[in-house]
Amino acid sequence: MDKKDVMYGVLALVIILIIALVIKPLATGQPVNIGLPASATPAITPALPLNPSANANISGVSAPTQPSRLLTPTPTPAPTWDAKVQTVGFVNPSTYGISTNQTFANGTRIDSIPQNVSMTTFASFSGQKSGTTQIINIPFPYWELWYTVDPIVEKTIAKVVVTPAKGEYGAGISSSDIEGSYTSVRPQFTLQVMDADDPNNIVRVITPPGGIDLDLWLGTEPTTVSSPFLKPQKATDYKPDPQYSDPRPWKEKFYAGQRNYYFVINAQALKSYKIDIRIPSKYVGQF
Repeated sequence: MDKKDVMYGVLALVIILIIALVIKPLATGQPVNIGLPASATPAITPALPLNPSANANISGVSAPTQPSRLLTPTPTPAPTWDAKVQTVGFVNPSTYGISTNQTFANGTRIDSIPQNVSMTTFASFSGQKSGTTQIINIPFPYWELWYTVDPIVEKTIAKVVVTPAKGEYGAGISSSDIEGSYTSVRPQFTLQVMDADDPNNIVRVITPPGGIDLDLWLGTEPTTVSSPFLKPQKATDYKPDPQYSDPRPWKEKFYAGQRNYYFVINAQALKSYKIDIRIPSKYVGQF
């Protein structure tokens, strides 16, 4: 037998062993037999039942303790408004980091949507001088701010007397005398609505539209001026104009509520001012 025949015989034997030991077990689903002892299969311990009483019957096994569940605290519901008018007090402006010399920013007026509902006063505050209020929560989705300003009334009548005289270059006006009292102080009122949860958010800056002019509202005679060159003005020349009737109280509508507010007031030459926060009467008992 030559060497080539021996090689073919060995190759045939290898093929037979591969078929017997690998391919046939794989085809029949049996484990591959490679002649090594099989490793011991670990015993599976049955799971204990979840019932603690059942575990107690097993010798040497103590019943597992059940972990206590975390209880979610029940939120305390906010009390509804009792329909009593709240009082808003004043605080030091430095509480909110406000300087008394701070310039008020421009605001946006939102009062184009009419509301035809009866209103109930929710809160009210009044004063005479500038100030900053404490924080008040307004839990309603819509509210109105009604404000009235009473200026200090100082009747001022000035009389201008012009004296014609001869000057160096001929006749002309050389001097004038002014009689009467004058005042340069004008009533001013600015109400700044601030978002207490965001001090950088100026909700609105409110000033009386048209200014504060009690003489104009009541048709009072204005300052009288007389001179040889001007026709004297009489009280009968000034009659109240219907379009200038007393506009107080002014009203501002707010369509975004349910938040905390405070108010910054800048007042000059006023006898008093009064601010009412009003809500639709249908809100009473709902919030």
